[in-house]
Amino acid sequence: MKINAIISVLLIVVFGNCLNTKEERKPNIILIMTDDQGYGDLACHGNPWIKTPEMDKLYAQSVRLTDFHVGTTCAPTRAGLLTGRNCNEVGVWHTIIGRNFLRQGEVTLADILRKNGYSTGIFGKWHLGDNYPYLPQYRGFEETLIHGGGGVGQTPDYWNNDYFDDTYFRNGVPEKFNGYCTDIWFDEALKFIESRKDESFFCYIAPNAPHGPFHVPQKYLDMYRENEEIPNPNFYGMITNIDDNLGVLRKKLEAWNISENTILIFMTDNGTSSGIRLDKKGFPAGKGFNAGMRGKKGSAYEGGHRVPFFIHWPKGDLAHGSDVKYISSYTDVVPTLLDLCKVGYTPDLPFEGESLVSLLRNPGASWKSRTIITDTQRREFLEKWKDASIMTDEYRLIRGSALYEIKDDPGQTKDIAREKPEIVKSLRREYEAWWQRVSQRSDEINPIPVGFDSTPVALTCHDLHADEGAFPAWNQTQVRLNKNPNGFWIIDVKEKGKYSIELRRYPKEAGAGFNEAVPIGDDIDGGKPYPEGIPIAISSAKLRIGEKEETREVKSGAINVIFNFELEPGKQKLKSWLTDEQGIEVGAYYVYVQKM
Repeated sequence: MKINAIISVLLIVVFGNCLNTKEERKPNIILIMTDDQGYGDLACHGNPWIKTPEMDKLYAQSVRLTDFHVGTTCAPTRAGLLTGRNCNEVGVWHTIIGRNFLRQGEVTLADILRKNGYSTGIFGKWHLGDNYPYLPQYRGFEETLIHGGGGVGQTPDYWNNDYFDDTYFRNGVPEKFNGYCTDIWFDEALKFIESRKDESFFCYIAPNAPHGPFHVPQKYLDMYRENEEIPNPNFYGMITNIDDNLGVLRKKLEAWNISENTILIFMTDNGTSSGIRLDKKGFPAGKGFNAGMRGKKGSAYEGGHRVPFFIHWPKGDLAHGSDVKYISSYTDVVPTLLDLCKVGYTPDLPFEGESLVSLLRNPGASWKSRTIITDTQRREFLEKWKDASIMTDEYRLIRGSALYEIKDDPGQTKDIAREKPEIVKSLRREYEAWWQRVSQRSDEINPIPVGFDSTPVALTCHDLHADEGAFPAWNQTQVRLNKNPNGFWIIDVKEKGKYSIELRRYPKEAGAGFNEAVPIGDDIDGGKPYPEGIPIAISSAKLRIGEKEETREVKSGAINVIFNFELEPGKQKLKSWLTDEQGIEVGAYYVYVQKM
């Protein structure tokens, strides 16, 4: 009897410890961020036409940050979201020309969580660099499934991807999939979650939808195409498809009994791209809905950077069903999540954002006055005051001169700068201090390392630093139509030696020559096909790396031109020229560099 009693006690203790261990397990995190969906592109925010029942349900069950601001375009928001630091400060203020590379040395949320026992995965859009060491598998994510560049069909993406039955990159390796892109991101995320459901995980789901090109399954287009009030039925259809996937995700979390201890966040990366038509001053003009805001994606006005943010965690004692009306920022997300998950971390590089946990649990609590700043740069080097919005709970100062009292004038129609010059001066001082901090390294160009092993490194024109401020060919349509300025890449040669440098018009997987017109293939369900290419008669190619330069003839039917250069270690400028029979020059669209 005594032995049995002892065994019973031991079993109770062991079983109790197991329960405690399970109870004390850190919460899972699922962060969903859609692409180009604005604040007004949800029914729960007053849109009378769009069908988003799952987003609406999550809204009702969440704490909502109703004055939440991000960058005004894709890559800058992603950089600040994952680091807790301002996008300009971490080297990301554009979506192309290499200014979308998250600077080496920056620490991501995935880095921190992985070191603290979390499994980490990303599914969808990365857009912070397509080469080592910028890719997500080198920035804390152990499982990665992404497209290339800033969208499906852009230059770094696998050739001829069109949203349906595409090839994506799993942990850096191309893999063919069947189905629609958004469905694939969610399906693969669910496989990751199911495989990690007995441990703490961070799952970052970042659909490329509803970013253009606006390809969508026909049934979703059919929901909206007869409504003349909607400026882009495809865009709305893409959002409803995301909504359906959100519903499937939440049902699976319930079935796996992990919803209670999962922090689920829904947000978007900037203002709407296609949900509203505006006049030249950014005011609504005609079709669409923008929740009464001025501006859209890329704008310094509210419509450019105020976005939805819903956070739901049943086990976390959050004030679900409530609004946090204080101003907040995408750089607050990392410190807030680390605080919620009780992950101890002291950053070497200070966060710009702050933990909002106290507000998530008591939205009506008193909160200090803050000034939050966002801007739109979209150029090679930072420019002071360019499209800046300096924000407090009460005011918005636009580009340093126009002042709006946002509570009384949410549409930003009346400039009161002359009436309140002291407010203008105060906010300008705030901006000056911010600018001093975020612009310190703005003259640096993030290099692309080559020669660290024998693997070919692909340079694409998406990341070309174009001459004279032009935009390079950032999508595959521009490659087909031969629309590319010249420019350069900065490479970082890791080892001295002989290198093979291959110039191409089309990427290797296309298997096409310089002078070929490459078609898209089949028509696209729910959207127009990409245009067929045009032939160009390239006659010569030139390559310059540092001070070394060489020119070669391009034979008819050639698919590439290969140069062999002896390179010294260090950062060097690489520039190429493709010249046609009329003497017109463009830069190579794709360059492959390999240590021999």
